[in-house]
Amino acid sequence: MNKKQLTLLAMIAMFIMSTGIQTLKAQTSEETFDPHQKKSANILGHKMAYIDIGEGRPVVFIHGNPASSYLWRNIIPYVMNDYRVIAPDLIGMGDSGKPDIDYSFQDQFDHLATLLDSLKLKNAILVIHDWGSGLGWTYARTRPETVSAVAFMDAMVPPVHPVPSYEAFGSFGEFAQKLRTPGIGEKMALEENIFIEEILSREMVVTPLSEETKAEYRRPFPTPESRKPLLAWPRQIPIGGEPEDVTKIIAASMQFVTDSEIPKLCLWATPGMLMPIPVVEYLRKNMKNTDFVYIGEGIHFVQEDQPDNIGKAIANWLEQL
Repeated sequence: MNKKQLTLLAMIAMFIMSTGIQTLKAQTSEETFDPHQKKSANILGHKMAYIDIGEGRPVVFIHGNPASSYLWRNIIPYVMNDYRVIAPDLIGMGDSGKPDIDYSFQDQFDHLATLLDSLKLKNAILVIHDWGSGLGWTYARTRPETVSAVAFMDAMVPPVHPVPSYEAFGSFGEFAQKLRTPGIGEKMALEENIFIEEILSREMVVTPLSEETKAEYRRPFPTPESRKPLLAWPRQIPIGGEPEDVTKIIAASMQFVTDSEIPKLCLWATPGMLMPIPVVEYLRKNMKNTDFVYIGEGIHFVQEDQPDNIGKAIANWLEQL
């Protein structure tokens, strides 16, 4: 056997060994991670549940409507071995308490920010989506000493938000108007549970969810009364200047998105919902210090369709940070 053949065999052996190590690591993460194993804290007089595992630099996953930390179950294993992973259930959602509050944006932000502040985070990275992005951008803007990088996917971004009018929101504008109409919105979100049964389960995913997955998303919302947060969220979308307080907050956070120099990772899919290709191209031209990674086919709940691509992209980006 000549020197060239020996070198080739050595390279093949190294490749096999490295592949085996990576596979073992991924399997170990999946076997040891339980998305239902959570801690809890008394935040502003109410229970908030959250995942808190691993050690090292904190990576905080923030979900939106109508989800919970369960949304990140297939992505967390990609980072949990090398980082401290935190994934809250927003107030009124997941395994967090359901107090008798309005579930306004400010209610949600106050509970989330108080929880994260209590964890004494330093040099934290946020991973955000949907309304979790509105909360996350605002937390990053108001806590520059805490947050040092942000990864986002189908998120609230400029120039879409704040939304100037229902017409500018396209087909979703008519849907938003119905949800804001007294009586009609209650029937859709509270009685028919449209966010779980239709939007999350079928309309905003490429592949419809399994019955087991749908059952877990349904679990925190067994009654119309328990679904109050699911209706509050779409009524908080800043459209045409209303609600006024949320419009001001999101406008300030969108300016932060454009101006901030902190490292950002944009994970985009096609066709996307909040971030279709024209919006992604706008971000390429206007968002500073941002890496862009295409994760494949997806609409809004991309974590259900592309968890492996998302997990790998985040893990690779974290290594570069």
